[in-house]
Amino acid sequence: MPVDATAEDALDRAFLALADPVRRALVARLSRGPATVNDLAEPFPITKQAVSKHIQVLEQAGLITRTRDGQRRPCHLDPAALEALTGWIDAYRLEAERRYRRLDTVLETMKEKEK
Repeated sequence: MPVDATAEDALDRAFLALADPVRRALVARLSRGPATVNDLAEPFPITKQAVSKHIQVLEQAGLITRTRDGQRRPCHLDPAALEALTGWIDAYRLEAERRYRRLDTVLETMKEKEK
């Protein structure tokens, strides 16, 4: 399942962004709808500046976007970016499942021959 260099860089950035538990929590919160930095910072025992840095990492990874709504700058989860990640994972998961099914077939054949 070759991936071109640009797509591979995007995958690297996305997985690195998701390696942090705070950023995963931010993605989980944004999956319920848009939120401002203040909204996102509320449940964390870290500064708003730290949350802003986490948001920047998620933005640079292409997982979230920000819009302007008057004075507000809400963050939005980019479902297409998450779909790209799950698509990449699914390709390898499906290949592994095919191999296990083949192994199951071989083992079943061996059992039948033993009988």
